[in-house]
Amino acid sequence: MTNIETKRFEKIFNKFTNSKKINEGILLIENTNGEFSLCKGYGGKGLNSPFLMASITKLFTTTCILILLEQGKLSLNDKISEYFDENIIKGIHVYNGKDYSLELTISDLLFQTSGLPDVYLEGKDSLKNKVLLEDFYITFSDMIDRVKNLKPHFEARKKGKAYYADINFDILGEIIVMVSGFKLSQAYKKYIFEPLGLSHTYLSENENNRIPQVYYMNQVIHRPKLVISSGASGGCITNAYELMIFIKAFFGGKLFNKNIFNSLSIYNKLQFSMGPIYYGGGYMQIPLNGVNNFFMGKGELVGHSGSTGSFAFYYPMRDLFFVGDLNQMANPSLPIRISMQLAMAAK
Repeated sequence: MTNIETKRFEKIFNKFTNSKKINEGILLIENTNGEFSLCKGYGGKGLNSPFLMASITKLFTTTCILILLEQGKLSLNDKISEYFDENIIKGIHVYNGKDYSLELTISDLLFQTSGLPDVYLEGKDSLKNKVLLEDFYITFSDMIDRVKNLKPHFEARKKGKAYYADINFDILGEIIVMVSGFKLSQAYKKYIFEPLGLSHTYLSENENNRIPQVYYMNQVIHRPKLVISSGASGGCITNAYELMIFIKAFFGGKLFNKNIFNSLSIYNKLQFSMGPIYYGGGYMQIPLNGVNNFFMGKGELVGHSGSTGSFAFYYPMRDLFFVGDLNQMANPSLPIRISMQLAMAAK
């Protein structure tokens, strides 16, 4: 990287953190071999400061699924009805009067092509409104019941369709527990944290764990019960240093067979509210030259963002990894926008 590019990265980070909406932030940029490394903090946030990963946790869940696939313990074509009592699953996907629930597969969940609704955003009593008012636990059974009371968006595996919904990964988390024989936190530890030496990344299981606060505008929100309930779809805590180690391993083939991973690069565009984001097998893809983008660049970003302002993306065209956190729930597009602009600045 040249000094000019480094200054561009710093300018972009400063522009985002100078916003009145941002109280703290952290950015770490590296290439694969670490010859280039840039770290910028704001508001007291540093390289080792903990933050809530939110939906970046889905990359951990994806990793476990791929490892279990490699071990021959499951198949992406497995129907989820093989893992759950029929009474639990029946009724979660009724579309145009037909119940497709027992036909849903692990692949449908991983690729977000199940058509299942998002209980966090949808419905009269959506969880998004509730979380701003109070902290609460929600069980897997509760989430399944909520899904059954909402309408799916399309028939599963409808060509070219994808709909982002946490429940897809909540179900995958339950399958990981059944297949591995470990609690989800233990599975993450065995398959990811220990092999990579991540000692400050963890899935929160009780309120004694350190669970960072998040911001909604300038309001501090501390929701340990909800974070604990989020599990496989969004319950992990990490820091920028360890998230960088993970994202390099995820896209570098250090955790699972690279050939298996290559089969995941089939992308479908997500719902309109998700902007320019496509979804592959367990991760996001953002084309930088799409007609829906305000920016025009080359190549693509792959990785994941979180609703709390967290981001972890790889830009293959320039061999750059962007990880960090803007800690702001009020605008979920922020981590996408900063990642795109950083990639655009790498000329």
